[in-house]
Amino acid sequence: MMGKASSHWRVTGWSVSLGSGPTHGQPGRLPRWLTDHMNTQDAKRVLETALICAHQPLPLREMRVLFDGEIGADTLRHLLDELGRDWRDRGVELVCVASGWRFQSRPEMRTYLDRLHPEKPPRYTRAALETLAIIAYRQPVTRGDIEEIRGVTVSSQMLRQLEDRGWVDTIGYREAPGRPALLATTRQFLDDLGLKSLDQLPLLDAALPSAAGNAQALPIQPSLLDALERDLAPSDVPLSSEA
Repeated sequence: MMGKASSHWRVTGWSVSLGSGPTHGQPGRLPRWLTDHMNTQDAKRVLETALICAHQPLPLREMRVLFDGEIGADTLRHLLDELGRDWRDRGVELVCVASGWRFQSRPEMRTYLDRLHPEKPPRYTRAALETLAIIAYRQPVTRGDIEEIRGVTVSSQMLRQLEDRGWVDTIGYREAPGRPALLATTRQFLDDLGLKSLDQLPLLDAALPSAAGNAQALPIQPSLLDALERDLAPSDVPLSSEA
């Protein structure tokens, strides 16, 4: 059961906010549909099974299908929070990333899991990580923007590598001569970092220079590049993936 994922795992805090309406019942109580058809433990078993068997993170809208749409999003979050607590002391944990919820190994398990796959995956060059960082923090950007910030030519092969990995995609074209492609990061990029949104990216010690500025060196601290290389390494595994 191996695959690609990140070493950043987070369990969401206990936050119960049950709404009103036909699928929710009174605040602090599970909806009548759930109590009439199954108890809370059974509902968590359904969610747990679906999450473990899923090959991709499951969004709330898909998890609602498990219960014929009779359970609302707030109730699902309640159950997921409780399920996360159930797995609190285990080697895997339930996390919420950009695409949905999934079970994944905890970072302290990485040393042991790596022994199952001792071969080292190709390491990303500093140039590739710098390019990825620029796209992540300045998106959307064009290839020309990246080249002006870095002060060197960006190879097509490097961009293709990031696109093939599923971290970067073209989201449009700038209304300028030649209509250059606008590049941005993807949900897969956030998922592999274990993040829900771009707001959770680590802060830079210094702001990226403007594409119009004359930057002699890219002020991205080595610690950030090291973190990207570590956290985007394809050796960490989600519980539900297979080799």
